[in-house]
Amino acid sequence: MDIRAFSFIVSLIPTLIACGGDLGPAPLEAIEGNQGNLPPTQNTLAMNQAVTASLDINNSKDFDDARRGLVARVDDLKISMADGTVIWSVNDYDFIQGDAPGTVNPSLWRQERLNNIHGLFEVTPGVYQLRGFDLSNMSIIEGARGWILVDPLTTRETAAAALAFARQELGYKPVTAVIITHSHIDHFGGVLAVLEESGGTEVIAPEGFMSEATSENVVAGTTMSRRSMFMYGSQLERSAFGHIGSGLGKGPAFGSPGITTPTRVISQTGEKATIDGVDFIFQNAAGSEAPAELTFYLPEKKAFCGAEVVSRNMHNLYTLRGAHVRDARKWSYYINEAIELFPDMEVYFGSHHWPLWGNEDIVDFLKKQRDGYRYIHDQTLRLASQGHTPSEIAEALELPSTLRNSFSNRGYYGTLKHNSRAVYQRYFGWYDGNPANLDPLPEVESSKRYVAAMGGSSGVMTRAKSAFDRAEYRWVAELLNHLIFADPNHVEAKMLLARSYEQLGYQAESGPWRDVYLTGALELRKGAPSKGLGIANAADLIRKTPISEFMQLIAVMLNGEKADGESYVFNFTFTDLAETYVLSLENAVLHQRSGEPAVNADATLRITHALFVSMLVGEAGIRETLFSDDIAIEGSRLDLLQFFAMLDPPDDVFNIVTP
Repeated sequence: MDIRAFSFIVSLIPTLIACGGDLGPAPLEAIEGNQGNLPPTQNTLAMNQAVTASLDINNSKDFDDARRGLVARVDDLKISMADGTVIWSVNDYDFIQGDAPGTVNPSLWRQERLNNIHGLFEVTPGVYQLRGFDLSNMSIIEGARGWILVDPLTTRETAAAALAFARQELGYKPVTAVIITHSHIDHFGGVLAVLEESGGTEVIAPEGFMSEATSENVVAGTTMSRRSMFMYGSQLERSAFGHIGSGLGKGPAFGSPGITTPTRVISQTGEKATIDGVDFIFQNAAGSEAPAELTFYLPEKKAFCGAEVVSRNMHNLYTLRGAHVRDARKWSYYINEAIELFPDMEVYFGSHHWPLWGNEDIVDFLKKQRDGYRYIHDQTLRLASQGHTPSEIAEALELPSTLRNSFSNRGYYGTLKHNSRAVYQRYFGWYDGNPANLDPLPEVESSKRYVAAMGGSSGVMTRAKSAFDRAEYRWVAELLNHLIFADPNHVEAKMLLARSYEQLGYQAESGPWRDVYLTGALELRKGAPSKGLGIANAADLIRKTPISEFMQLIAVMLNGEKADGESYVFNFTFTDLAETYVLSLENAVLHQRSGEPAVNADATLRITHALFVSMLVGEAGIRETLFSDDIAIEGSRLDLLQFFAMLDPPDDVFNIVTP
């Protein structure tokens, strides 16, 4: 929310509070949260009511566009894994109807009503979209012999269900090609479900796809997965008290992702190809929304697929699950390049949200997306050059009126605040130049000192309660975060902090911000979950990961303290791949190389790639495997066992809101 809008909202609060019972559009008693959620405060009700007054919430054009071309709707869509676990249910969001309840920012509620419009749609003759089967869309382009699929969703299960529904409504067509627009898992994870069993399906992806897709989801996968539980609200109930959507879509499906090696790689902007009789012009947009990304144009249909370079919200320059900071200037450049490359476009469709028709409206949409990212970039650097810190910039920055009044530039997914911090981080890193922030105390140690300085736990609680009564929820969060990190067992502090997080979540226009706050509140009340997302479900993805990347996962699992002073050399020969990797441990660092085995190895392990993956992801026990007949070992079996004992298995439920 920008400063002017915020000031306007604040100015209305006394009037709105005075309205008493007219604040909420529906009786709050009728909304029951099953996870210990509490109702919104009068301040939150007033803030959300003021949002409605400040925006054209009832503008119907987006709803008309989102419903246009509907071929068939799925009325009862539940998708399960083989063990019966439901990973996707569009019906969970049936409650998102009518006016926003007091527990949801009305602007976000509007966006999620739009994201609820699901089914099979005709975008333009010969182009269809399946929306509402996953976080992303799967598009279908009719070719001469069959279908060209664009972005086969996150998981094998959701992709299979979407393809089956399309064939049910449109008739059977083979999949002749798959286009993967970029390296984020919700755009390729279901690919194994749509490839023809007889082979012959061409797979097109941008240059660098395999490296980027596997490095992000394997080497850093566990930490990202844990943080994703906050960002996407995977633990939250689907209700007006919990998760209502991510702004970008409803949320990702946590099923069985996979990957496959592309048969054609797009490396150049302007590259032309005829795929199953359809002419394409590609744009290589590497380093925009994803490190490896492409868009494309269908000249015969005058249709532009913007992938995720553009979407119906402000996107993330930094994503809260954790990822490399994105280049806002480059991102803006690619959007402008698309406008110049394809000036006669009459249809836009993307990897998320709904399409747009008409050259004038499309160009206006693209220009506002372009200028949103460039404005954040330029103004952040301007303010930084005047000595402002990341926090000061985030608090002060606002979009110009022409951008902030466009729903497609609202912060439903990314936000102006955390995107400006991302620009600062990209150029200047984590250090803001203040010596006090160069080597601060760790959180627990500093928190103990803060609490002592404020008169102990009782002093902090007195201040926090007073601040809560004044609706200073951000300040309450700062105060009580210190108290909980100093005293993790302080139940009263946890409950009040949870209450504050709830109010911040209820007020958030961003779906991920809402989910982060409400998940924080849930874990303060209930504790961290007993089970995380883990990497075992991604076995199909891991088995396709280049071995060099998988070896990097072993390197980052090595416990440096346990490895201090140790020295080993091991040969790992993968018998089914006829490949050998040499791992050498020295100075508590694990190095790898492929090629000829080391002659001075402490041990040589001959194992299949599949069994090795099963062992590392926990499907097969390490000790049992090393002493089984399924492998062959030359040299010291004990040295191998000691080496594997130095590897720390990732903790997929590590604490976040408590130490």
